[in-house]
Amino acid sequence: MAGFELPSLVISDGSGKVFSHPHLKMAGRSGDSIALPDRAELVSLPRGSQLFTLPGRSPVGWDEENQRFTPANRVKSNGGEVDCTAVAAFLPPGYVRTWLPATRRRPKGPVLPLWAYSSVGWRAGRFWVTGLLVDPNPHWNPKFFQDDRDLQKKVRVLLREHSRNRLLRQLSRCALEYHCFAAKNVFHRRWECPLPTSPVCNADCLGCISLQPSECCPASQERIGFVPTLEEVVGVALPHLVRARDAIVSFGQGCEGEPILQWRLLERSIRRLRERTDRGTINLNTNGSLPEKLTRLCKAGLDSVRVTLNSSRPRLFDRYHRPRGFSMGEAVASLVRAKEQGINTSINLLVFPGVTDREPEVEALMKLIRLTHLDLIQMRNLNIDPDLYLQAMGKGKGIGIAKMMRLLKEEFPTLQFGYFNRTKERFHAHG
Repeated sequence: MAGFELPSLVISDGSGKVFSHPHLKMAGRSGDSIALPDRAELVSLPRGSQLFTLPGRSPVGWDEENQRFTPANRVKSNGGEVDCTAVAAFLPPGYVRTWLPATRRRPKGPVLPLWAYSSVGWRAGRFWVTGLLVDPNPHWNPKFFQDDRDLQKKVRVLLREHSRNRLLRQLSRCALEYHCFAAKNVFHRRWECPLPTSPVCNADCLGCISLQPSECCPASQERIGFVPTLEEVVGVALPHLVRARDAIVSFGQGCEGEPILQWRLLERSIRRLRERTDRGTINLNTNGSLPEKLTRLCKAGLDSVRVTLNSSRPRLFDRYHRPRGFSMGEAVASLVRAKEQGINTSINLLVFPGVTDREPEVEALMKLIRLTHLDLIQMRNLNIDPDLYLQAMGKGKGIGIAKMMRLLKEEFPTLQFGYFNRTKERFHAHG
């Protein structure tokens, strides 16, 4: 990127109008440190991204003339002055952000909604963001999920045919109200199909997207309020496995608690499905809290498991996941047991620049990989207010997300990085 000029800082006047700062340049934040992002990590704003204003946050930019980072509190506009509000980008699936937006929280600034905020700038007539494309899977391209009129027709048809299936009704709501891509797949009969089953959880994650205390930010979606029957689960999953393109059915979704708490239902469902078809992939997304129950699911016919971790260190794991009745030891044991059963294993690594890439974190992650013989790391952006997360995780300095990934790849050449669950035909496919 020789000759590439650093983009200008993007700011808002607080009313939704977004514009570039007249002289400050874009900066990035890694944990509690503000720096200039590596130009190699700047990409043109991908299709499907969204821009957000950050209430109660002052944007911080790079003053090239004075060689310092400075907050932009007010700026001249249309002959007057306006208060500046920070702006962030939310990247589409497949991208992992490498820098947070550079901001300073003002007194009484509200807790931000549960999104993954990335730094953003403006140059040469377009927005630029800091991120890496870690999984180019075309199935999750936003262009495939935009025709809601066609979706509504397909939802009506399936609901008429299966009017008593509460799980299908739940998924129709997820598709139409929350615009969940996976839920939309159910009605388009393609790719990955979600199977939420658990209204309860044995963790109290700081950034849970389905249940938040009233004094915090609102949850992204409402949690499922019932446990479906075996017939309801099979009624959704079996047609998908049999007919869908590149079919995956996944227990463990954003609109539920912890699925392994419903292990009896999952075990019976997996056995029933595998009695009727060997087509498609059956996956479980879990916190890994019950390794002995996971072993039963593996023996029933589970194909893959993904365990969610914000950290490979127990102290930070506990601060975020706030587990009840289990520890990180159970999550690690689940990965070990699944591997012993011949199951494809991955972790859902909740990536946060300035925490995930701290040197002790990287060292602990390497130790975890050696112990579990992990197949895949899904690099998932953690949806949370940066200030709230750092308050819980404490201060620290990262080495950079891109550098972290390079070090892991050098140490573990067969380790895969991605973002999405994979079909069993692609378990060992790179790229």
